[in-house]
Amino acid sequence: MPQQNSLLAALSAAELSRLAKDFELVPLKLGQVLYESGEIMRYGYFPVDCVVSLLYVMKNGESAEIAIVGNEGVIGIALFMGGESTMSRAIVQNAGHAFRLKAQALKNEFDKGKTLTHVLLMFASALITQMVQTAACNRHHPVGKQLCRWMLLSLDRLPTSRIRMTDKLIGNMLGLKLPEVLKATAVLVKAGLIEYDKGDITVLDRAGIEKRSCECYRVVKKESDRLLPLSA
Repeated sequence: MPQQNSLLAALSAAELSRLAKDFELVPLKLGQVLYESGEIMRYGYFPVDCVVSLLYVMKNGESAEIAIVGNEGVIGIALFMGGESTMSRAIVQNAGHAFRLKAQALKNEFDKGKTLTHVLLMFASALITQMVQTAACNRHHPVGKQLCRWMLLSLDRLPTSRIRMTDKLIGNMLGLKLPEVLKATAVLVKAGLIEYDKGDITVLDRAGIEKRSCECYRVVKKESDRLLPLSA
């Protein structure tokens, strides 16, 4: 159901009906790249039960996460913000499904200036806040706090307390090498907050993770909650 995505849930039956012929429910695999930096986007993706990470990739191949998107949003904001490409890579962080909409169909609906236009702009504003806060977090906060912030943002976008990834992907998200990933997760395992197995994380004590996180998680969540009460 398209309504499993918060942005689509905010649309009227008439608006959804108008888009129905262009929607395609697609499975997204762990590690699947939806688009690369500088690549022309052919689709916008409205996640249902998956999480997609937006990464900035350096010339030497190293990367760092700048934001994550789940069923509260859409992948491909450049399509309606005046461009057809972006400098980030979009990669599936947690497998699941998304409703895919052709780029031109998304642009056409945005140009109508109706409900979808409003909710897309609200989401874009929330996403920019997340990007800015993530940049500050990566610069000023220790790895352990960054990891907790990242886990909480992921959990907010998933139906379970389990984050299914790989060591390599976690390293890519946080800009860490494998030993650093293992060291940071080992601290949380020892504290009884998570179980960890080669990138597969099960959060046992969310409250404990929240206590160890920096203020960045709360800043991002507060802004998202303010801008995106879309299905209410």
